[in-house]
Amino acid sequence: MVKVIPSTLTLGNLLCGFAAIFYASREFVPGDKSTYVIGHWNPISVAAVMIFIGMVFDALDGRVARMTRQTSEMGAQLDSMADMISFGAAPAFIVIELVGQLVGVGTPFLGTASADTIFGRAVFVISCVYVACAALRLARFNVEIDEPEERDHTSFKGMPSPAAAGTVCSLVLLLEWVLAHKYANKPVLQAFDPENIIAMSMVLITLICAVGMVSTLRYSHVMNVYLRDRAPFHYAATAIFIFTPLLIVPQLTLALGCVLYALSAPAMLVFRKLTGRPTTPARHHRPKRRMLDDDSDDLDDIDDDDLDDTLAADAADHSDQSDDGASDNDAPDGVPPKRAQWRG
Repeated sequence: MVKVIPSTLTLGNLLCGFAAIFYASREFVPGDKSTYVIGHWNPISVAAVMIFIGMVFDALDGRVARMTRQTSEMGAQLDSMADMISFGAAPAFIVIELVGQLVGVGTPFLGTASADTIFGRAVFVISCVYVACAALRLARFNVEIDEPEERDHTSFKGMPSPAAAGTVCSLVLLLEWVLAHKYANKPVLQAFDPENIIAMSMVLITLICAVGMVSTLRYSHVMNVYLRDRAPFHYAATAIFIFTPLLIVPQLTLALGCVLYALSAPAMLVFRKLTGRPTTPARHHRPKRRMLDDDSDDLDDIDDDDLDDTLAADAADHSDQSDDGASDNDAPDGVPPKRAQWRG
């Protein structure tokens, strides 16, 4: 049975991905306003915005499904298929189109000698790797998820595909901002043309995001760690300092934040190795206790889970003895009843 409201939101995510591919395929010429769509916004920038709108739909569909108790296996599969379009295929296509417009990609492998360049091949192959890694990331998440509630997630195994897509598209918006200032005779950087540097960096960041998605590095679940339920006061103060530059220079702040998130897990891994700390987060085990049986002088370590099972079994045995009219007091004089002694 199809759950209407969550499925509609998921389809909204999917259609945003398709719209992003469509707008990214429109030709534009930097500086030629006749090829722009809204003010100084070029079609590829609109495509990047569609990815962020898709992220909003993706964030809402699961929460609405749980709030309305309309979760289903079909909804989960539909969500993965929508994510594959919006956060897998669409960002890779945007990278190829944007870099092709600014630097030139040509026709890799099948074009003439002038159209088949090493750089063009690299851009095409890296975009293919990104799409493949996004598919693997989504498939792994579907089969490895072990927490029934999203609120129980404090981190992701590998970079989430929406975060990877957001990182790539944030650079697209940054480039749109740079181009707008350049052709308005207000260059942000006077010493060199920054658009080529951003375009080249975008290819590298795309590769980093692809590797991050299929890695086992732990990425923080920002929504569940910092934005859910009640939070300490300093979280609010930090949010003010974050949103202030976001209001002043949104493109630059968004790109910087997304890139820092993409590099956070590798940076934390390097930091842990340099400081000698464990490279994987410690699992939260319940404390162990010590058990000494009257028939043995050996001490064995057991978990509290084993302790609970043993106590439950002991209680059941004691109940059976009570039903039979027997008790610990029926033991012969001088013979203590057999009972495990637990020492903290």
